[in-house]
Amino acid sequence: MIDCPFCGAENIPGIDDCEECGQPLSHVHSGGPANNVERSLIKDRVTALTPKQPCTVSPQATVGEVLHQMATNRIGCVMIVDGGKPVGIFSERDALMKLNTEAAALCDHPISEFMTANPETLQESAKIAFAVQRMDVGGYRHLPIVSRDDQLQGIISVRAILNYLTDRMTPAN
Repeated sequence: MIDCPFCGAENIPGIDDCEECGQPLSHVHSGGPANNVERSLIKDRVTALTPKQPCTVSPQATVGEVLHQMATNRIGCVMIVDGGKPVGIFSERDALMKLNTEAAALCDHPISEFMTANPETLQESAKIAFAVQRMDVGGYRHLPIVSRDDQLQGIISVRAILNYLTDRMTPAN
């Protein structure tokens, strides 16, 4: 059996894609990771990135409240949650692309009108390699981390992944 480096599911040898998560397994057949960084990405789970506790608001929060929270806390995104589950994300990119120069005129509107609904999430047990792949393919700078029952547990950022990679590339002294 071959363990999927993305989700950990067992697959029969020779299969092209993981039967559980659909990720390609072609690199697994080519001899495995080439160095410590690759080994760490495949072995470590997203919890090793120490997901941060995100700022959260309800879907009824106003654009003005969310922008104020982002500016005051110097953060790049806010999670929109309902019953502890992520229903949306609002990022700096959303502010620029969806609000732009109309932000002041829209400050009393609910954030649910401008959030990115149903954001991609990863479970706490996911491998870091899977997080990197998800962020790369989706063009995301933030990725919410959820429990098995989809309760928001934290958020990881590109910065956390870069710090992780830097730590693994730095030779031990």
